Amino acid sequence: MTVTRRNFTALATALAFGAPFCALSRAVRAKDNASPDAARDVLSLGGSVTEIVVALGQQHRLRARDTTSTYPPEIQSLPDVGYLRALSPEGVLSVGASLILAEADAGPPEAIEVIRAADLRFVEVPEATSAAGILRKIEVVGEALGVPDRARALAAEVAGALAAALADAERPDGTKKRVMFVLSTQGGKITASGTGTAADAIIRMAGGVNAITGFEGYKQITDEAVGLAAPDVILMMDRGGGAAVADDALFSMPAIRLTPAGQTRSVVRMDGLLMLGFGPRTAQAVRQLNAALYGTEG
Repeated sequence: MTVTRRNFTALATALAFGAPFCALSRAVRAKDNASPDAARDVLSLGGSVTEIVVALGQQHRLRARDTTSTYPPEIQSLPDVGYLRALSPEGVLSVGASLILAEADAGPPEAIEVIRAADLRFVEVPEATSAAGILRKIEVVGEALGVPDRARALAAEVAGALAAALADAERPDGTKKRVMFVLSTQGGKITASGTGTAADAIIRMAGGVNAITGFEGYKQITDEAVGLAAPDVILMMDRGGGAAVADDALFSMPAIRLTPAGQTRSVVRMDGLLMLGFGPRTAQAVRQLNAALYGTEG
């Protein structure tokens, strides 16, 4: 559906109070039947999940976080149990949390299996690369924490902000810039985003076109493929997110040098969690990226 200024209010209402707010079913997997209100000691695994906990006014219940949970800044004073996809059961369980909220890609699987077997509630929060998906995440976290009314209010606020941002970012097809998200340039090889990723979704939301459509996920691509993609803009995480390559090094790479982006030295760097987290701040990410691509006001 094309989002315009005239229909974004209707879209916001539909997103906030429509399909995403259904029964939790399989999304919430509890170890026992304890009331969510009893979960005073919470461990949050995943940056967007932690953001939602804070946005719901439940930061006081957090006892620890994972390495990807970096916003808001004060969260970083909490104990860190390690990287989301490389958790150790010992580190996670040592926190003594009665409730663990985890993004769906937490791992490795064998560690999660051990953690699930412990005497605590483990709630898996589904992935999201859409406005409706973000609202679903808010619902799941709010239900797990026993604050569904706050979750509804937050979802309505987020839905409205997203609908407005999407309406403002809408552009005619012939004017959209081709954007290539580069995850890594390690070893002089480019790892880029294809379709079905958070990077692909945020590019499209911000009014751009993903320059890479021949595969799904993140893959290392050849110099020839970069040339054929002909990106107008290179999109990367900022250096704090691991993309530690300076502009001069980036644009001296043979694969990039002759592309339209290389000729104009067009690169956009954004905070990784803001850009790819798909949490409460995604409307801000859409506006920021749209402004970087087209020089509009964010």
